Amino acid sequence: MSNTIRTILVDDELPARDELSYLLSSHPDIEIVGAADNAADAVDAVFAHRPDLVFLDIQMPGRNGFHVLKEVMTMDPRPLVIFVTAFDEYAIRAFEENAVDYILKPVDKRRLAASLERARKLLKPSVAEDSGEVLRKLLADVGIKPGITRISVEHSGRNILLNPREIVYFDCRNRRIYAGTRDDAYPCAADLTLERLEERLVQYPFFRANRSQLVNLALVRTYAPWFNGKYVLTMNDVQETEITVSKARVRDFKAVMEL
Repeated sequence: MSNTIRTILVDDELPARDELSYLLSSHPDIEIVGAADNAADAVDAVFAHRPDLVFLDIQMPGRNGFHVLKEVMTMDPRPLVIFVTAFDEYAIRAFEENAVDYILKPVDKRRLAASLERARKLLKPSVAEDSGEVLRKLLADVGIKPGITRISVEHSGRNILLNPREIVYFDCRNRRIYAGTRDDAYPCAADLTLERLEERLVQYPFFRANRSQLVNLALVRTYAPWFNGKYVLTMNDVQETEITVSKARVRDFKAVMEL
């Protein structure tokens, strides 16, 4: 690992993110590579940037920080997580019982420095600490059950379960949904619709590019303006599949990609 600790900040309150960013600025080895104000964007940012460290707020509208942790647990390698929370007796008890690092709001610079020093030690290549079981127990203690989202597709007379993160796009043609991977495209269950997929995959970086296609934004290779106000995306698969972002969806595409 380099001397720089690539870091993402997750908090639904901008002043809190700004304050934490300011406090971290006094630590030269901390590089902030991303930020998010909700759970869905946090998961997207973590998988897109692959940080070493995540400062994770617990209380956010909708899905909370523990739901983010549930998704982050599927990564390899997994970033270190430091929880940041206002006083919450229930959460703090869970943290302390499981020896998970946390910081109370408002963030104290000395407490922050101590957490960073612990993170630096854990990120050293010579330190082999697998906190997976500790974090799984933490999720169980706060009532979040482990869950695995898989997409069932057909191939050679058998059903295959695909991890959504390996799916490049979904394409609706001839009234059937196909899941495109890096190497091929497979028909999904006959009753599946793009609308149902959007509901199931809300925590993943899929975007409705047009009426018949969902794209995995983490697997977009290039993009370019096209005619009539549309955009064209080249996907990161063997075929370099091109997908059109309809004129009605361009503004949302640019917003979610921060273009």
